[in-house]
Amino acid sequence: MAVIPAAAAPTAGCGRVPTLTSGTRTIASGGQNRTYILRVPDAYDRNRPYKLIFAFHWLNGSAATVAGGGYYGLQQLSDNSAIIVAPQGIDNGWANTGGRDLTLVDNLTSLIEGDLCVDTTQLFALGWSYGGSMSYAVACARPAVFRAVAVLSGANLSGCGPGTQPVAYLGIHGTHDSVLNISMGRSIRDTFVRNNGCTSQSPTEPAPGSLTHIVTAYAGCRAGYPVVWAAFDGDHTPEPVDGSTSTSAARTWTGGEIWRFFTQLPGATPSSPSTPGTPSSSPTTQPGACTAGYRIVGQWQGGFQAEVTVTAGAAAVTGWRVGWTFAGGQSITQLWGGRHTSGGNTQQVVNETWNGSLAAGASTTFGFLASGTPSAPAMTCAVSA
Repeated sequence: MAVIPAAAAPTAGCGRVPTLTSGTRTIASGGQNRTYILRVPDAYDRNRPYKLIFAFHWLNGSAATVAGGGYYGLQQLSDNSAIIVAPQGIDNGWANTGGRDLTLVDNLTSLIEGDLCVDTTQLFALGWSYGGSMSYAVACARPAVFRAVAVLSGANLSGCGPGTQPVAYLGIHGTHDSVLNISMGRSIRDTFVRNNGCTSQSPTEPAPGSLTHIVTAYAGCRAGYPVVWAAFDGDHTPEPVDGSTSTSAARTWTGGEIWRFFTQLPGATPSSPSTPGTPSSSPTTQPGACTAGYRIVGQWQGGFQAEVTVTAGAAAVTGWRVGWTFAGGQSITQLWGGRHTSGGNTQQVVNETWNGSLAAGASTTFGFLASGTPSAPAMTCAVSA
């Protein structure tokens, strides 16, 4: 069993009996019925927050081929520590016309987090070729939602907007790719070299005919936002094998590199690298009741992510209610770990059924995404029945 990071932010699906099970399913998204294949871990524990991984197929591939191949090897490597979803692209591709495929990702994320127990700081995406391009689009458009992406032989085919915020990034590409030239992979890699504040460099790549691969970790990247580049002497394939011109899912090194990259990242989203000293507020104490401490854990242009820690006082509590007032017109767009109501700038969050009971001195957290500029509001915490 993997250790759950202390800062894990569980979702509304934690503690509830799930309705989602492994298999092919349908979801209404953007006015269409879209399909996807879901893989729920064996012996799923509804009280344990899991990683959530999106695995995108290639052009003329399918969700079924991704699932049948073990989700790029991550089903076996994750050893039942992750929920994995393989969405199906329209026309077996990821044109993302009008943002329709990003909408699908948003809808699936909301559905899965609402029904299954997910650590919201551990969302990942990967894919090969067109699937890699879709993973790149996810990194550009949802940097506050996805912790990291892995792009295998991808290019900018599914869009990249706004594409200015840091995301942990792994790129894998063949040096003589005859479908999507390696220059395309280098170009999208360099987007996150810049965004993540890494030192610009030209990584060493394997010589022609060497049948090897070289992995380079960029230096100087902001804490929590690494960029890794893996170039291999080969063509357009997700399954290169060192020392051979053949490809093999059983012998390739790519799955191991991806899983290693994802699992090195801490469960807590790091504070925004562009805004050191982001404000936080001290807990407001009510003796014998509870306290609430507020901190900013991420920031980008026009929005931010915050986390609130609720701690019981000298006695156990069976429910809690936290309130505060935004001073600058901020607006919550998504919240997990609690039930939210608002009236103008006044905000109130009450516990979910699964995190209301706290032993004396014990803590739980809820988090949210919001528009506007972050501030450090004074928090109140009260015990509720």
